[in-house]
Amino acid sequence: MKKKFRVTYNAPVTLTFAILCVVILLMNDFLLGKHLIPAIFTAPSRIGSNAGFNYKSVLDYFRLFLHIFGHTDWNHLLGNFAFILLLGPLMEERYGSKMVLLMFVVTAFVTGVINVCLIPRPLLGASGVVFMLIILASITTLDKNVIPLTFIFVVAIYLGRELINAPKAENISTVAHIAGGLCGSMFGFLVAPKAKRGSKKEKEEKTSDDENKKTALFKKRNTPREEDSTVVGTLEI
Repeated sequence: MKKKFRVTYNAPVTLTFAILCVVILLMNDFLLGKHLIPAIFTAPSRIGSNAGFNYKSVLDYFRLFLHIFGHTDWNHLLGNFAFILLLGPLMEERYGSKMVLLMFVVTAFVTGVINVCLIPRPLLGASGVVFMLIILASITTLDKNVIPLTFIFVVAIYLGRELINAPKAENISTVAHIAGGLCGSMFGFLVAPKAKRGSKKEKEEKTSDDENKKTALFKKRNTPREEDSTVVGTLEI
């Protein structure tokens, strides 16, 4: 009998994020005259600069989180998601979807705030999230006073690329990307992987053992001991 294959939504946070980014870029390019992303999905720049942060605008506070959904073009989007779709499911498997979602939110907020404080141009794109995932994935085995060599290599390579490309960047903040990497380092060292769930058989065996122990203990407590009994004597006729 042939086995049936089915498609699974194996990484809900990563896949939902990717789908939303694609939909937003499609709407921006073909429906809203390329005004959607600059208006909503771009983090404001430094206060006092063009498109600077307006503390009176509620939308600008949301843009500190929403900028990771916006991308300049399809090359920008595909370049980021080559990493996100590869590393995101692995991190959801290791840390759980809720924790990865929290990591995305924290990274978006940190990079957005840094852009508002330091950078004189708007910020958009998921590159900070990419850097966070790369650093997080490189920290696979940690021990006290031990830093994996792969961690050092990945940091050096990605930082080198960021510094080389910095003069060419327009709406891309190298400082914000580095901040995303620092978030990944923090998560890697502070967040423990989710506990692996035991199989159903192991749970049943454990439950059975516990019940047997309780039954044995109950019988032992309720069985009269020989030393507690009193022998009066025997009567012969």
